[in-house]
Amino acid sequence: MRAVDIIVKKRNRLELTAGEIGFFIDGFSRGEIADYQASAFAMAVLLNGMTPAETAELTLAMAGSGQVLDLSGIVDIAVDKHSSGGVGDKTSLAVLPMIAACGLPVGKMSGRGLGFSGGTLDKLESIPGYRVDLTTEEFKRQLKEKGIVLTGQSLDLAPADGKLYALRDVTGTVPSMPLIASSIMCKKIAAGAQAILLDVKTGLGAFMETLDQARELAGLMVDIGRLAGRETLALLSDMNQPLGRAVGNALEVIEAIDTLHGGGPADFRGHCLHVAAHMLVLGKRAKDLQSGRALVEKSLADGSAWEQFRVLVRAQGGDVSFIDDRGKLPRASLVEVEKAPRSGTVAQVHARIVGEAAVALGAGRARKGDPIDHAVGFLILKKVGDRVEKGEPLFEIHANHPEKLEDARKSVLSAHVISDESVSPLPLFYG
Repeated sequence: MRAVDIIVKKRNRLELTAGEIGFFIDGFSRGEIADYQASAFAMAVLLNGMTPAETAELTLAMAGSGQVLDLSGIVDIAVDKHSSGGVGDKTSLAVLPMIAACGLPVGKMSGRGLGFSGGTLDKLESIPGYRVDLTTEEFKRQLKEKGIVLTGQSLDLAPADGKLYALRDVTGTVPSMPLIASSIMCKKIAAGAQAILLDVKTGLGAFMETLDQARELAGLMVDIGRLAGRETLALLSDMNQPLGRAVGNALEVIEAIDTLHGGGPADFRGHCLHVAAHMLVLGKRAKDLQSGRALVEKSLADGSAWEQFRVLVRAQGGDVSFIDDRGKLPRASLVEVEKAPRSGTVAQVHARIVGEAAVALGAGRARKGDPIDHAVGFLILKKVGDRVEKGEPLFEIHANHPEKLEDARKSVLSAHVISDESVSPLPLFYG
């Protein structure tokens, strides 16, 4: 078998066998197949696509390129969730404690911010001492002893995916549905997931801007999961406007804490309850969504979800005094309230513009390795469909540099469209 023959076969729009895909990924991960050949392979896939069976085999081959966690001796069922990224998406910070409080152990490996999309690890590092670099053994031990883990991806999980993604990033082959889907799913499978909930975002602040694109990606990932023997469910959720109010690392941690105390913005709380209920059904802790939601709401009301967040922070070395007294979390030196320039109904809060403004403010990275300012960000005070009066607070800017504050003000103001016509609120989910 030769790498060039496999590239030519895919170039000619023919279906690859499991053996051919396994040979190529194995050779690439061990350095026997050159980067230029892997780049040609990725371009052939981008142009000609893959069948669901091919994509599933690619996923399993990449998952098998490193360690595949076996959590069967630790938990009765390992349920994982993945969000395709968005603005203000701090869902894992609230959902994981909720479902752990309902008796479903959950261990998740998350990532850092990517472009305008914030990263769970960056948010968690707002809490002094919180470790996001647990080893595989520490991950398994904490899952068994505490029932909740939220850390970064171990380097020995799906290394072929990391190598291939680095090439895709510089060869124009990132926007390939089979490559996106397999990249996401191989890490979920390698991390030991037996059941997977996918939160696929769609809209102005999502990587999949149209509902059709999001539905295609979701369907492909569900097919991969089921072909790989994992129970898989995808939700299509809105990302035209930021989720919740807070955009920025410490601000989002505070909003998650508020939600775990039974408060928080209505849209974020509703989103979390729906996701958590689905995870409880997948994890065999609830027979249907209605009973799952009731369990989650009880965990908020009786304080057990909040206590699970404290367990998580303490277990991973974080100083719990910073979440018990959220005023100790990083705070910006400059806070400015921007008022509505006119009366009307909010017709748009462009999520991508808000996300990019947060990066420019210092909440994200323009380049890999850039430092993060955990204190900065925005509070978006009005949602699409809300009535606003001229002079009423529209959003807050939290900044540490006056010139960055002014640029952010202009950007986020431009993200808001106020209409004279009535506008319907956006749905949380599309299916």
